[in-house]
Amino acid sequence: MDKIVRRRDIDRESELTGLAEAGLHPLLGRIYRGRGITSVDELDLGLSQLLPPDSLLHAEAAATLLADALATQQKITVVGDFDADGATSTALVVSALRAMGATDVGYLVPNRFEYGYGLTPEIVALAAQDKPDLIITVDNGISSIEGVAAATAAGIRTLVTDHHLAGRTLPAAEVIVNPNQPGCTFGSKNLAGVGVIFYIMLALRAELRGRDWFGANAIKEPNLAHYLDLVALGTVADVVSLDRNNRILVAGGLQRIRAGQARPGIQALLDVAGRKPETLVASDLGFAVGPRLNAAGRLDDMSIGIECLLSPDSHSARPLANQLHQFNQDRRVIEQGMQEEALALLADLELAEGEEPPVAITLYDPGWHQGVVGILASRIKDRLHRPTIAFADAEDGEIKGSARSIPGIHIRDILDAVATRQPGLVSKFGGHAMAAGLSLERDAYEDFAAAFVAEVARHTEDVNLQAVIDSDGELLPDDFNLELASALRFAGPWGQHFPEPLFDGCFNIVQQRLVGEKHLKLVLAVPGTAELVDAIAFNVDLEVWPNPAQDRVAAAYRLDVNEFRGRRSLQLVIEHLTIPEQ
Repeated sequence: MDKIVRRRDIDRESELTGLAEAGLHPLLGRIYRGRGITSVDELDLGLSQLLPPDSLLHAEAAATLLADALATQQKITVVGDFDADGATSTALVVSALRAMGATDVGYLVPNRFEYGYGLTPEIVALAAQDKPDLIITVDNGISSIEGVAAATAAGIRTLVTDHHLAGRTLPAAEVIVNPNQPGCTFGSKNLAGVGVIFYIMLALRAELRGRDWFGANAIKEPNLAHYLDLVALGTVADVVSLDRNNRILVAGGLQRIRAGQARPGIQALLDVAGRKPETLVASDLGFAVGPRLNAAGRLDDMSIGIECLLSPDSHSARPLANQLHQFNQDRRVIEQGMQEEALALLADLELAEGEEPPVAITLYDPGWHQGVVGILASRIKDRLHRPTIAFADAEDGEIKGSARSIPGIHIRDILDAVATRQPGLVSKFGGHAMAAGLSLERDAYEDFAAAFVAEVARHTEDVNLQAVIDSDGELLPDDFNLELASALRFAGPWGQHFPEPLFDGCFNIVQQRLVGEKHLKLVLAVPGTAELVDAIAFNVDLEVWPNPAQDRVAAAYRLDVNEFRGRRSLQLVIEHLTIPEQ
């Protein structure tokens, strides 16, 4: 589906309060205003600006529970999730508890192919073999009613820490910490799982200070800022909204990594991804480090990723990072095959020219890989701008689906409505507004697909089903320079709901050629000047480009800094290009 470029509606007469005093480029002021910033004071991302831990419901109760567990040397088992947020959450709580004096803390991550997601009774049974006194869930647990009950029956207390949306019933855990649970007024509902457990560690340290725990036991009090590289990685990789609180957390982590203070596992992942720590930005975590970590959970066992993050030195971290890199290469091959099959299925829809695709898409193939359907759903969603669910076979006659949505369609609420209208159709589900997971009987797929499309149709009246690219407008000729490109790059952190600056305009084409089989390399003339600028568009439609007959292009693009053989130069990274109307 083609996209339209829409310029942000910004009052160009207004100014960002304090802009001139802060020495910011006027263009940055416009960009920040387009993202809801009204004063430069809001750009202060120092750690002192973080929301206080005691404002997170039950964080202090969790701290008391954990402090008591440390005081009595209880055995603690952390149950994580098999994605990057779960891995960073697990690595953070395990290493932080050990640093605070825990002598017996380990972790379990459910293998997605054997146990599925979350604290299930099966995982509890596995954990119970080691006879833990306390189970801590990270990045999961809010829907684990049966799992928590099984733990209680086995004499194991549970601390649930999660950020996913709560269902109608909460598990009967000893303590639940989740900014999205009923009654929690915490100012950031967008914390990732790793952000939640980081806050609990802040509360625990304060509780232990009050008990003189560190002094009495000759334990060096940990500097929890040392864990912000994990927080930044998990937050960006989980694609949560970068509200101010999350931007503070991510900025703190990026600062540590750029200063050469990343833990060995993250440094090793950066090395295999070919990223330099000193120039790292949030998108590098999202597109280079996160996928390599996620690949372990998708194809094998996330414990490999966690052990990489827990590695004490580069010698032990690098082989694990290499292994994760290979998983990611394998994932790409699998994904490419599945995407081709999915597009073939979509072609069977036989849409007439100009006809719109259905309001929602469901796809299923018994040969698809369960660990990759989430990425597949995301790719198809991006291509068609429709809520999409991709399914793969699981065990015992079930299929598991990963859902991805578009703005305006709350995918978890859609699944909840389907389950309510047709009880028993969906075995289980959970997630967020933009991403969710579910299970159902294989024989129920056709009924579910029809119910899903019908439910989405009920919610599309006020939703734009046209894919839109939001632009920050045109650039002036003088704006095409390396200094501004570098300033924009580091003016974030940029990410979900705080997007990297994007501009649009028409250019004369001076040169065009293919590189790397499907990427278009361009030399463009800067409008109104004799200056030329390099540009690149990735994964172009080869039926349209290169096009020697075209000497003009309309582009939505980012200003970027290209580094090659020690030379830095300005480059436009084109997100969308079309042939302009004459």
